[in-house]
Amino acid sequence: MRLQWDKEGEHFYETGTSHGVLYLRDADGAYPSGVPWNGLTAVTENASGAEATPLYADDIKYLNLYSAEEFGITIEAYTYPDEFAKCDGSEFLTDGVSIGQQPRQSFGFSYQTVLGNDVENDNYGYKIHCVYGATASPSEKNYTSINDSPEAVGFSWEVNTVPVNVTGFKPTACVTIDSTKFKNPSAKKVLEAFENILYGDENSDARLPMPDEILELLKPVEITTKVTDGTTQRYNVSVSDLQENIKISGDKISGTLKHKDSYTGFSTDDNLQSGYYLALDIEVPEDATLTVEIIGGNSEGHPKQIDDKFLVAYIRDTKQKIKLVAKQNGKESEKTYDLSGLKLNGVG
Repeated sequence: MRLQWDKEGEHFYETGTSHGVLYLRDADGAYPSGVPWNGLTAVTENASGAEATPLYADDIKYLNLYSAEEFGITIEAYTYPDEFAKCDGSEFLTDGVSIGQQPRQSFGFSYQTVLGNDVENDNYGYKIHCVYGATASPSEKNYTSINDSPEAVGFSWEVNTVPVNVTGFKPTACVTIDSTKFKNPSAKKVLEAFENILYGDENSDARLPMPDEILELLKPVEITTKVTDGTTQRYNVSVSDLQENIKISGDKISGTLKHKDSYTGFSTDDNLQSGYYLALDIEVPEDATLTVEIIGGNSEGHPKQIDDKFLVAYIRDTKQKIKLVAKQNGKESEKTYDLSGLKLNGVG
């Protein structure tokens, strides 16, 4: 397919800065308590380093060595939370009395930017930026006389960072979460649960999770669905007696279901011991729970038998769908399979 430029809905842009949160770092290196940062006007990310040093040998350029990459930000705001005073080198002698030139406390910081496109404008999505190991440098504060062109004092801080560990990767000081990658209902619930941690809810205070925890919080609950091998026994019947040429392609299942009589192992109900049955192997994490629902098609009940690792479903017609929902530690993933590609004894 030939490349296309500037298709409708793909005129993307990023703008704005909001939802600033300060997280003081504790003695264990965690960020257990967040407070809102009001009056945030700008955040500038400053990446540096990764500079090439060329090496020459045999009268040619041999290779490049690269310096370590640094990450910093500049925070601009009209005000700052009281808790930031420790990060800015201040201590309170008593209520209302502070002194400067004190040790600067390390902190974490998060903020949001807006993602837009030509169709949804600023409602397309947003990014959450999480910064770790931050230390603010002394900054200039410029106070001027009130005049006929009043301006509020703007504060600015240059912030350096020390990266934190990420399993399987080099340490990092910044993690970015893109909400547009969490579009389906189950993914939205996962992102919502993460934001309840980041910003707090009625049950817990805001805190900044470390990168490894963010991965665990946001990665989907894996559901792996496979066609059951024909030689396998399911409730004392070979799967080859139930189905043939079954294939799973994306969210569609195709193939042929054979009419089976006297399937007493499936159900004690005589009405469910004759018909069409689909056998699948399903894998979810050990600590996850799986529920199966057969939806659509015939409006009568949709019986199925599910074990820890497999499913046998009683199929009334090919208008039905199989919905799998896996839940793990507050996260939820969902898969729904279309059965319209099935043939019932060659008629479908």
